[in-house]
Amino acid sequence: MPDSNRTPTAQLRADGSLRHLLTLEGLPTPVVRQLLERSAHYARPLSTPAARSNALVGRTVAVMFAEPSTRTRVSFELAARRLGADVINIEVQLSSRLKGESVLDTVATLEAMYVDAFVLRDADATVPDLVASHVAEHVSVLSGGAGSQTHPTQGLLDALTVRQHKGRIEGLRIAIVGDIRHSRVARSSWQAFAALGAEEIRIVAPQGLMPGEQEFKDCKRFTSLEAGIESCDVVMMLRIQKERMTALSIPDEASYFAEWGLTTERLRAAKPDAIVMHPQPMNRGVEIASDVADGPQSVIRDQVRNGVAVRMAVLEATLSGGRR
Repeated sequence: MPDSNRTPTAQLRADGSLRHLLTLEGLPTPVVRQLLERSAHYARPLSTPAARSNALVGRTVAVMFAEPSTRTRVSFELAARRLGADVINIEVQLSSRLKGESVLDTVATLEAMYVDAFVLRDADATVPDLVASHVAEHVSVLSGGAGSQTHPTQGLLDALTVRQHKGRIEGLRIAIVGDIRHSRVARSSWQAFAALGAEEIRIVAPQGLMPGEQEFKDCKRFTSLEAGIESCDVVMMLRIQKERMTALSIPDEASYFAEWGLTTERLRAAKPDAIVMHPQPMNRGVEIASDVADGPQSVIRDQVRNGVAVRMAVLEATLSGGRR
């Protein structure tokens, strides 16, 4: 995993158990593997009842998102409730910040109400670290996505999905395609795949959406979709943010799709049994064709289902070791 210029808050307790989950960068591989094993325990087919546990009865989880979210926010709420925890949902942009209250003031207020864990999403990538450095010793902080830098539970659920369908990550060739430069998903999924032994990780993007040379140092870079996904086991598409198109000199969505959209024909460049992934929300007809997104090689819905299982495992791991 790459070095970082920032000094993140320590994520492990003195006994080696997980206290915070702010990033996958630098997280010991055995901890990553343990989280995936526990996630697999909670992952159930849709034909069976959802997994439940009383592991967090009596604990309280605050979900505080300062950016819009559906999948991540709802799956964290469901995960906490299915473990028996009490959950409060706070849309930060609609409450304390509009009143001029700082994030730390809000967190301190909720701590006084016996909140045990904070799940945070913010456009400012430093917010989860900041909060984690100020909470009481028994309190945990989990990132639900921070700026363009980290989305650790997404990285874990992507790794879990690949393992379910391929049986392993070791030895696989994985392509991540689209807006790499601005994607926290790309960074966290790359970190998960690298920690778990992927043979080759490729980043595939128009030149204007490639990250700087100091990032993704161990990845192979491609500026052609067909060349980038050739002979890959996994093809992960990323949402193209429409506001980026002008910077790329791409006049419209149709032009982007013509060059970069994943179609059935283009997918043939990957291995015949390759799986197709997407963190969503999808722009159908922009970065991916509907017949691919809904086709037999797509595991996109499995990613959504696995989000709850992964977040159950993370909440259980962080809060089980932090009893008052």
